[in-house]
Amino acid sequence: MDRIENLCIEKGMRMTEQRRVIARVLSAATDHPDVEELYRRAHQVDPHISIATVYRTVRLFEEAGIIARHDFRDGRSRYEEATDDHHDHLIDMKTGKVVEFVDPEIEALQEAIARKLGYRLVDHRLELYGMPLEE
Repeated sequence: MDRIENLCIEKGMRMTEQRRVIARVLSAATDHPDVEELYRRAHQVDPHISIATVYRTVRLFEEAGIIARHDFRDGRSRYEEATDDHHDHLIDMKTGKVVEFVDPEIEALQEAIARKLGYRLVDHRLELYGMPLEE
């Protein structure tokens, strides 16, 4: 059983075979697929899965806090497994590729800025948008 499928079961979610397929596809993803891409991948595993089922399942997983939705300014909601491991994103505006990164200096600077302004930072999301440097 994969990570997302285990989380669904731990949360008491009823797992149909189609939900299991979608959970496995999401767990195997190394990118941040949108619903149409999830549907394409799940449909390869089980041709009986409809796009409506994928939409409903993604919404259910998101509401349960199992997956996180991102809107990277390309008009599509993209998804990844929700984890406690914090990371930020750099989005390639030319290709749409999403690069995950962690930078201790940026994390410390954000904490310092919040403190300077009189706040304790409890959460944040950093998305950088860039174009490839010309070679």
